[in-house]
Amino acid sequence: MTESDEPDDEGSILLLTLGYALLAIALVLVSVSATSLYLMQKRVDAVADAAALAGADGFIIEVNNGVPVARLTDEGVAEQARLLLGGADDMRLVRADTPDGSSARVTIEAVWRPPLVGLFVPDGVVLTSTATSRTALG
Repeated sequence: MTESDEPDDEGSILLLTLGYALLAIALVLVSVSATSLYLMQKRVDAVADAAALAGADGFIIEVNNGVPVARLTDEGVAEQARLLLGGADDMRLVRADTPDGSSARVTIEAVWRPPLVGLFVPDGVVLTSTATSRTALG
């Protein structure tokens, strides 16, 4: 067997290295986007919790049979939640109400955009979070 009869493997390592490098870059881009999405969802959850807590302070005092009672109203909850969200331009108040007169329920919505645009991640995702808080003066 002569030297010219042996298979020529020259150049195939470069092609494999290039393929693995592209795969690694794609994985890094997806990981960065997934982390950003996770952190944005946590931020939306925290803002919804804070807005519900603020909404629980939107009560009015009523006297029933000589006993003062704190009662929440839809308007009071919504006003307090809007005041809290005044500085958050990327968050939108979807709903703020009281289902039972003693709990404040707030729904917040935000749109997540990936930090690095790529072929493997969506252009934007709508994130929603609902939180409930009870007034302490029930």
